[in-house]
Amino acid sequence: MDMAKSARALRVLSGLMAGIVTATALAVALTQPMAAQSGTGAQATETQSKGNGTMTTQTFVGMWVTADGHIRHELLPNGRYDEARGSKRSAYQGRYVITGTHIDYVDDTGFTADGDFVDGVLHHAGMILRREN
Repeated sequence: MDMAKSARALRVLSGLMAGIVTATALAVALTQPMAAQSGTGAQATETQSKGNGTMTTQTFVGMWVTADGHIRHELLPNGRYDEARGSKRSAYQGRYVITGTHIDYVDDTGFTADGDFVDGVLHHAGMILRREN
């Protein structure tokens, strides 16, 4: 196979992979409303171990904000989120799923992102967000 055919085949393969990723994100986004309606998506919780061996559950639902207040993630109890950026309210909206202390986001356009909750702080896309009191 010559270089032009190889390059063309690689572009086709890349396009197919992008389609698979988009289809997967869409499938996740489409199945989440059913989970939220059945009650399984509405409980976004973290289990933390206390020094005495007992476990407590802390909800992640609420407003998470960067130190400068520019980025604000509101995690709603129905498994949806609303992200504001600066003065733009609802800049991004979509669904989220929390597994343990890991959060996966799928916005309404199909874009995906993730983050991790560490010691009560949300680490997402290089940003640090803290729960707003």
